[in-house]
Amino acid sequence: MPQTTPTPPPARCGQALFEQMLQGWGGQGDFWVFAYASLIWRPEGTPLETRPARVYGYHRALHMWSRVNRGTPECPGLVFAMLPGGSCTGVVQRISGADGLNYLHRLWAREMPNPVYDPCWLPARTSQGTVRALAFTLSRCSPNHTGHLSDSDYRHIFRHAVGRYGSTLDYARQTHEQLAALGIHDQALARLLACAAPDVAPPFPKQLHSNPAPRP
Repeated sequence: MPQTTPTPPPARCGQALFEQMLQGWGGQGDFWVFAYASLIWRPEGTPLETRPARVYGYHRALHMWSRVNRGTPECPGLVFAMLPGGSCTGVVQRISGADGLNYLHRLWAREMPNPVYDPCWLPARTSQGTVRALAFTLSRCSPNHTGHLSDSDYRHIFRHAVGRYGSTLDYARQTHEQLAALGIHDQALARLLACAAPDVAPPFPKQLHSNPAPRP
């Protein structure tokens, strides 16, 4: 039988995704955003409140290509995404409804220079109850999902990938350090830094909160 060329995925409309996100908020009142990587240590503005939180059904993984923020088209870098399976510990940040629309425009420009993530409103468990929070997830079917990467792949990316917000390595290290400061031990990230960048890997935190996730 003659081989057929796979049909490329349909183009994603950033404006449509943004409108869907706005509908999830409703345009009134304060809302929550789930921070699992750089939003923890570089929030978009000053949240009204921050709480430790866990989301079930997704886990944090350094498995998304970045050709703007942490790399270039010629030398792609990586950023974290929430992939299906397991759970993810981070923080939720309460955003003022009065600044809600402006905040979401700023956040969109930062997180979605290309319409890659799937913004979702997910239940996030905190010690003060469950809140509904905006999170940026990624499908394994996305062309921006890296699939399997070897330690040598990560070493190359850590050494060379730099984008408008800095290097992939700095991004991974800062995320690890901030998670450690919160008492969260991301085992996958710790192993990755130890194996792929042993000369710069940060130490393990004293208090370890195990967060197992299936291997992508």
